[in-house]
Amino acid sequence: MAIKVLFTAHATATGGRNGHTQADDGLISVDLSIPKAMGGPGKPNTSTPEHLFAAGYAACFGSACEFASRQLKIIPKAITVKSAVGIGEAPGGGFGLSVEHDVEVRGVSQADAEKIVAAGHKVCPYSRAINGNVDVKIKVTAVP
Repeated sequence: MAIKVLFTAHATATGGRNGHTQADDGLISVDLSIPKAMGGPGKPNTSTPEHLFAAGYAACFGSACEFASRQLKIIPKAITVKSAVGIGEAPGGGFGLSVEHDVEVRGVSQADAEKIVAAGHKVCPYSRAINGNVDVKIKVTAVP
């Protein structure tokens, strides 16, 4: 299914997980290092592709929830998404990812917060892209 592209981001990586990645606009420019937990050098002041994915997914998921709240006509005061992206050995070989979102929705009931987040998960492009391939767990907390 082809989409109508509204925006395209570009980035270049050199040296893989022990290299450097940068967006074409220069706003994202980070050195990368494989964490010690994965057998890498774990160099200080470096990032990982999982950090970058977690940051992007958290932002996109939050926007999708805001969009969904407007569609549902349930407007919270704020939505905060904390995302954790894990990487590990996949069953059958290779590597796989896991995602955990901790979503705080301010100014609505727990039931409404859950409705907003469920609807946001359905429309979020990151969620749609990894659907069926990555285990995604979502914790929703309503805060008065």
